[in-house]
Amino acid sequence: MASIRDVARKAGVAISTVSKVLNHYPNVSEETKERVNAAIAELDFVPNSIASALSSKNKMRVALLLDPKRQTHAIDQIFMQYLLGALDRAQETDTEVVTFFFSMLEGRSADEIIRDLKSQNITGIIIFGISKKEKVWHEVIGRQLFSCVVIDAPIVNERTSTVSIDHEQAQYDVARKTVLDDTCRRVLYIAGRRDGYVTDERISGMKKLAGELGLSYTVRYGNFSELEARNIAFRYAKNKDCVVCASDLMAIGAMNALIEMDIFRPVCGFDGITLMGYVGKQMNTVQQDFYSIGRKALDEALFLMTGGSGRQVRMPYSIVRMYYRDIIC
Repeated sequence: MASIRDVARKAGVAISTVSKVLNHYPNVSEETKERVNAAIAELDFVPNSIASALSSKNKMRVALLLDPKRQTHAIDQIFMQYLLGALDRAQETDTEVVTFFFSMLEGRSADEIIRDLKSQNITGIIIFGISKKEKVWHEVIGRQLFSCVVIDAPIVNERTSTVSIDHEQAQYDVARKTVLDDTCRRVLYIAGRRDGYVTDERISGMKKLAGELGLSYTVRYGNFSELEARNIAFRYAKNKDCVVCASDLMAIGAMNALIEMDIFRPVCGFDGITLMGYVGKQMNTVQQDFYSIGRKALDEALFLMTGGSGRQVRMPYSIVRMYYRDIIC
């Protein structure tokens, strides 16, 4: 087994420098970090304290990686349901889990993240909310050193599965119901984030519907923000027949803008969060069972960790109209 002295010799640095890289000291140049990390990878070096932990017969450990949105407190319902589903299933299957936020590992290289996760005896990762811009995490997934499950991202390899609903079909279904119920021809479509995988899929659903029904539609990006969607509706909704939103929060923002302008346009959302029922106006939405998705993600991680191959897993959804009486306890 390689020692820290071997790593230092391979990288051409002092042992103390290797220690600084391992402990993320700030006063180490990027060039030195790269040399040390390359030596660690080549020699498959594991610090003694970590090797001791890895040699013990621990339960399988899964990292839950989340990226909660900070524009509003309401979005927490989605991530809390994901988390509860995964944690409950982990308890039932006697699986240890560790929770991380993207911000906790921000600025780390793929090598550093891999080493950190291995140091905690983690063999599986469930990633909620990965975007196209998370290049480092794409590299971690691509190396296939962990059993990975990604939520709402079309990433599949031998050790990676994706769990999601069919976002394209779901967007098509809820938009079609809203458009046909009110005979709309001109649609304002408020999409999510440009770098989001689900954004592409949901826009494809809207495009498919527009092609079938001969609709005209305008796409604007609301970044899953209630405030941004409200501003977009103020600017564009007057000249449209309805507003289709790629999230409930944006639907709430758009509907409140319409109420303030004292005009009526049908609005639909996407997700099925409880807050939708308190708006005062009924809206169609795609209802996802985030708790069940979290449970399924944990099951899929265990499937991969016990020799299964990566695959696409589709979860069910329903089109509902949110009523206040259905959400009160």
